[in-house]
Amino acid sequence: MKKEFLEIGKIVSTCGLTGEVRVLPWSDSPDFFMSLSSRYFEEGAQKLTVQKALPQKNVVILKLSGVDTIEAANALRGKVLYMSRADVTLPERTFFVQDLIGLRVIDADDPAVEYGLLSDVSQTGANDVYHLTKNGKTTLIPAIRQVVEETDVEKGIMRCRPRQGLFEDAD
Repeated sequence: MKKEFLEIGKIVSTCGLTGEVRVLPWSDSPDFFMSLSSRYFEEGAQKLTVQKALPQKNVVILKLSGVDTIEAANALRGKVLYMSRADVTLPERTFFVQDLIGLRVIDADDPAVEYGLLSDVSQTGANDVYHLTKNGKTTLIPAIRQVVEETDVEKGIMRCRPRQGLFEDAD
């Protein structure tokens, strides 16, 4: 079942003396983090009022209402920020990493052949790379249309057509 609230970043430090915090966004870019209309603590239980948000290299500087001192900002260090899934419409064939983790990866032509569970996603620049784990062994596959035929988050499966040599037992 999909979570309504997804982790989007973590407060890693303070910035200045008036309560600003540095957030390390867990998204493709700080721009995505900046585009969100709402952010939350405690898996959506506490909605935050953001007074100011500024991208700075690979972090975002946030000024939250009610956080007006360095001591108050320091108390937030380590807290995870969340977003509501309802606030974002993803393009076709684009998924939240949190929804992909745990998918069963099977062969597109023979569903009886299972390549493993999707255990992680690496961002390489050119394309993402999926980490598949089976029997303690991890195999990396490129997240490209030529390999990944279908992703069905609702059914918990991903169908792929591996290239020759990707798996020892693949044709």
